[in-house]
Amino acid sequence: MNLRDLVYGLYSHRVERRIDVSQTPKHIGVILDGNRRWAKASGGSPEQGHRAGADKIAEMLGWCEETGVEVVTLWLLSTDNLDRPADQLVPLLGIIEDAVTELAAAGRWKVHHVGTMDLLPARTQGVLKEAEQATDGQEGILVNVAVGYGGRQEIADAVRSLLHEHAGRGTSIEDLAEILDVEHISEHLYTRGQPDPDLVIRTSGEQRLSGFMLWQSAHSEYYFCEVFWPAFRKVDFLRALRDYAARHRRYGA
Repeated sequence: MNLRDLVYGLYSHRVERRIDVSQTPKHIGVILDGNRRWAKASGGSPEQGHRAGADKIAEMLGWCEETGVEVVTLWLLSTDNLDRPADQLVPLLGIIEDAVTELAAAGRWKVHHVGTMDLLPARTQGVLKEAEQATDGQEGILVNVAVGYGGRQEIADAVRSLLHEHAGRGTSIEDLAEILDVEHISEHLYTRGQPDPDLVIRTSGEQRLSGFMLWQSAHSEYYFCEVFWPAFRKVDFLRALRDYAARHRRYGA
């Protein structure tokens, strides 16, 4: 261990001791950003960057276990990403498939897909469904893997599902308009039945949501981290928790 590693370890331990566990967010959303820029800065290929980013996921989930986080939503692929050229998209999908398979095989977490399944290739759909089935009933953190996910698409899908449900009941549009409230839509989101994210972390220095969990993040706290996702360290995670615990959530009051 060199001097830099020693100092980092001591600082990380100091930050961890100062975190109030009772203030830990129960649901954390993570926008895993910066894989390609990390690779470029390191002299590697985009594929190497995505692979390094995938390797970081289990490590981060371990930190979540240590701090009492119950739900983690990982944005791995947006609906916009599906428009990338095939020579970029195909390797990325393969890396995501491997990452999801490894999460399921770990036997530590329950995997749940959030996104529009029909937009994904058949192979990717199969991997996601198998991971959900294999971890159904698994104890531990609920890990939402957002693949083929877009916040606007989710809301549109929720409204479509709601309309289909009420059409099946014979409810008229006029009657539905009279009773419709936010909870009706929430019940049809990809994350229905789950708590909304308390904290959303985005790496790479970008300070925007890009459509991530638009409905659910209405009262979320945001933490924007300068470091690229593959270089995200435990101390960066702990700083996000410390920052969250120091805020006073008012929910509009």
